[in-house]
Formats: sequence, C-alpha cells, structure tokens
Amino acid sequence: MAETEGAEMPERLLITRTTTGDRVCVVALAGEVDIDGSARLRESLLACLETAPATVVDLGEVTFMDSSGINALITAHQAAESAGKPLCLAAPRGAVLRVLQLVGVDALIPWHAGLDEALAQSRTFGASGG
Repeated sequence: MAETEGAEMPERLLITRTTTGDRVCVVALAGEVDIDGSARLRESLLACLETAPATVVDLGEVTFMDSSGINALITAHQAAESAGKPLCLAAPRGAVLRVLQLVGVDALIPWHAGLDEALAQSRTFGASGG
C-alpha cells in the first residue's frame, strides 16, 4: 500500500509512505525538505510510528534539508524512542549527509548507506518485538 502526500508540489517535496509485507513503514522523500514540507514530514513519520513496528526514512532522493527537516527527524526519533520502536535513516547523500553529520544527527539516529540495509536492520528489530 502506498500513500503519496504533497503531489501538488512535487518539485519541492514528495512524501511517499509504503508498508512492507512485514509492516515496516517506509517514508520515501524526494526533493527539498524545508519549512514548507517539514510539518507534513513530521506528521507522516508520527503516523507511521503509531501503526508500524519499525520506520525507515529513505533520503536517497533528497537534494536539500534545512533545520526544519532536521527538527522533524529529531521529533520522530524522540517519539520512536518513547514508543520503543526503531526508526532509522536510509541513503542520505551529498549535501544532506553533510548536514546530518554537521549537526550530529548521524550519531543520534541510526542510518544506513542503502535502503535494503536499513530494511534488513528494521526487520531484525521488528521480528524481535522491538
């Protein structure tokens, strides 16, 4: 099942939420994560955390992220920790990875170089009830 948010402005931020067969929620982002889309991102992540045993944020198609995007990720991380559910980032690249490293999010939220690796790790946690 896939749910797409923000299709009216795909050049800015497209958010696609899918659920894998083992119920891991994947939030795939494409475009720019800035003040215009960060509230939708936060809502989407929090919705996943309510229903899924694990959540993966796919950053592979993100070209820009500002502090509002970082704040949305940190809010989701805190909610995931409170719920005892894993949340991880997948495939941050270039400038986005650099921003995550500069502000220390890469040390706060687990991240993986690719989506497959992130899903494998999330499934491990999900299978253990995690």
